[in-house]
Amino acid sequence: MPYAPDSAPDRPGPASRPETPPAALTGVTAIVVKGYPRLSETFIAQEILALQQRGQRQLIVSLRRPTDKAVHALNTQITAPVLYLPEYLHEEPRRVFAGLAWARRQPGFAAALAAFRRDLRRDPTRNRIRRFGQACVLARELPAAVDWLYVHYLHTPASVARYAALITGLPFSLSAHAKDIYTTPDREIADKLAAARWAVTCTAANRDHLNRLAPPDRPVALVYHGLDFGRFPRPAVEPKPARDGSDSALPVRLVSVGRAVEKKGYDDLLAALAALPAGLSWRFTHIGGGAGLDALKRRAEALGLDARIDWRGALAQDRVIAALVDGDLFVLASRIARSGDRDGLPNVLMEAQAVGLACLSTRVSAIPELIEDGTTGLLVPPGDPAALTAALTRLITDPGLRDRLATAGAARVRARFSFDVGIDALATRFGLPAGAARAVADDPAA
Repeated sequence: MPYAPDSAPDRPGPASRPETPPAALTGVTAIVVKGYPRLSETFIAQEILALQQRGQRQLIVSLRRPTDKAVHALNTQITAPVLYLPEYLHEEPRRVFAGLAWARRQPGFAAALAAFRRDLRRDPTRNRIRRFGQACVLARELPAAVDWLYVHYLHTPASVARYAALITGLPFSLSAHAKDIYTTPDREIADKLAAARWAVTCTAANRDHLNRLAPPDRPVALVYHGLDFGRFPRPAVEPKPARDGSDSALPVRLVSVGRAVEKKGYDDLLAALAALPAGLSWRFTHIGGGAGLDALKRRAEALGLDARIDWRGALAQDRVIAALVDGDLFVLASRIARSGDRDGLPNVLMEAQAVGLACLSTRVSAIPELIEDGTTGLLVPPGDPAALTAALTRLITDPGLRDRLATAGAARVRARFSFDVGIDALATRFGLPAGAARAVADDPAA
């Protein structure tokens, strides 16, 4: 439900705002994200819904309007209104000038302006100016009931939230993920971590990296996203057909889910597929959008692979799960992009394991935190198509190995990566009830 900012009065000054988190927040938490809803950010929607079910009153603040044509079913269960900020300042000048005029009258504006000027000297871009303009709009249009800002991603969303927090005097907290960590300069990360009341991140690798920059008295905490396993079918009791690539009528079904961007390594995967033995029977299904999708399709055609690949584009979660259940092997060739961007712990790997699908991936970032090589999946070096070909050949031709890895992977992910643990940790930080409240919220008769 879109939030109508013009119907809301200007915010009061920050004098009455809490300096420290109360035992139980009774107001509204504004959750700042880059775009909402987004098919590629199921983990954020899952978290918002779970906190809603634990009683959190929410306003979603989005820097961008949605571009995906479909939405996940869980997004339809989220009842929080959404405040869309001007994506480009020149498109909504009245809101921008009203926000700036209001912000300039606030006691915190001088500190926000000083922080913005320091950032602008390091990053003299239009993007930086846009974030300050969005922060002024956000500060003015936040409902008076909002008493906390909680932001996903350390890069542009955290810039907007930090400036708005300084203007309004509101506290803010951070959740860091992947690209936002490794493409943001260390000095900027350190400034944001120092300003935040608390920060969490979704992998041990991220935590260790960030804690080299965080204040010693406020270390970044590890909170795995995990999965709500109630949304995923349990692995089938009966083993899948023993497809081994020897029968052209029974090709081994390879599946991958991810955007067509450099860090996902799809050009490495195409090269690996092209090098598979000629006699092997297989088909590959790709699910995901991304700026590089057309280029990948052209590359597949040039390699003579197009007849074996099903490009399905971005899909809602129910159709993704159906494709995983139907597959024999999940493959994700993650690597570190030239910009430093990389995956954290891709949810799609957990999702594949949860439904009983064997996984092949790479030793990048936090993926080894999930997949134990040779026990719950196979891992190869990133950016190594030859190693990927060898692992694919081994897994395609050995259905017994796939079954063993799938069984072990499903058991471990369900035991170690339930999202209830992470949500309970966040609920505690927000002063909300833990898991017991969720059972009530999920009961339609409650």
